[in-house]
Amino acid sequence: MLTVIIVLFVLGYLAIALEHQIHINKAASAILTGVLCWTLYAIHYATLVPTKAFEHWHAMHGGPEAEGGLDPKLHFLVDGQLSHLFSETAGILFFLIGAMTIVELVDAHEGFSLITRYVRSKSKVSLLWVIGICTFFLSSVLDNLTTTIVMISVLRKLVADRELRLLYIGIVVVAANAGGAWTVIGDVTTTMIWMKHKISEWEVMRDLFLPSMACLLVPLGILSTQLKGELEMPKETQDDLEEKSIETWHKALFLALGVAGLLAVPIFKTYTHLPPFMGMMLSLGVLWLASELVSHTMDEKTKSSTGVLSALRRIDMSSVLFFLGILLAVGALGSMNVLTQLAEYLQATLKNQSLIAVIIGLVSAVVDNVPLVAAGIEMYSSTNPLNDPFWMLLAYCGGTGGSCLIIGSAAGVAAMGLEKIDFFWYFRKIAPLALAGYFAGIAVYFVQHAIF
Repeated sequence: MLTVIIVLFVLGYLAIALEHQIHINKAASAILTGVLCWTLYAIHYATLVPTKAFEHWHAMHGGPEAEGGLDPKLHFLVDGQLSHLFSETAGILFFLIGAMTIVELVDAHEGFSLITRYVRSKSKVSLLWVIGICTFFLSSVLDNLTTTIVMISVLRKLVADRELRLLYIGIVVVAANAGGAWTVIGDVTTTMIWMKHKISEWEVMRDLFLPSMACLLVPLGILSTQLKGELEMPKETQDDLEEKSIETWHKALFLALGVAGLLAVPIFKTYTHLPPFMGMMLSLGVLWLASELVSHTMDEKTKSSTGVLSALRRIDMSSVLFFLGILLAVGALGSMNVLTQLAEYLQATLKNQSLIAVIIGLVSAVVDNVPLVAAGIEMYSSTNPLNDPFWMLLAYCGGTGGSCLIIGSAAGVAAMGLEKIDFFWYFRKIAPLALAGYFAGIAVYFVQHAIF
């Protein structure tokens, strides 16, 4: 039955990749894949539940029978695995909804126009570098998901040609993942390794800044040779042409509150140790309150188009459901120890820690990097000391390898949902650039390690 579940998982991924060919929304494919994987797992729980994980959980919770007469193994599957996964998944989804709503609020109040006024460039190449570098550094203090959402909103105001805009968004995905890898708050995998006390705050910045920068600069350099000419700016829509009672101070206020709210999320998490979505909800609450207070200075027509309820209606909920399906599907494989067994197989076959870290990064373009990195941590937890080169390389590879496919990272999944990016378009246009950057960063890491 495990083989059937893995085949189902692969077929689900193919359906997502072939969305435009089969004319089935990727959210439907993802939801079906995730739920069916868990359904088959629950039906055949007796043989599929990992024995070691079950025994550890059962020793902690005790009792021969669960409440309601459930078999202990099934109780473990429902309460010990699925409930835990749903808790993590819900946190990610509420984080995503909060970030998307904040961005929509800033956009509704035309806050991004203050940014686009200064980053406008007639040169395609100049804008490429500005967007790439800004995304890289913004992602190092925010997370790659939030940064991607913000930069997509900015690019919609700057680039009219859809094909060109998608190229820029592909670079945003690469830059967001590269930027998040070199700080302990920038990417979930680096944060996880840090919280397991395997790397230190300053040492990871010292060791991974140059590799992460190389991961971005190589794609930027290659793509710069392909872009020629000047940009075509987006035409004003009818909504833009209509007079609105949005004053300059409205725009500045919501841009400042939005950016400050997003930047406050990692700070909130560091000091309170609460999940990131709590900080995002706090920021959303502040902007919501500000929106209610400021609305009294606007006319009725503008008030109705800039409020939070209007922003919530503009959120693409199919992207949120797509995210839910992906996380459920990958979580099912992780709960059955498939990903851990994959990592252990790599160790037994390759017997080279550096090569294993590199492969984990590449495999994370297909499946979630979190369980793969977690498996890597468990395999070497007792042998490798704090700030060991393997932990640094694992943080880099786990954070940047997902850029090689559009579905390989939270940033890519968000971009795919928001801009309806085709899987194979990304595979043709962006994946070779991301792969070149990935290996360039690895080369820089080894050179840097050899010298220092």
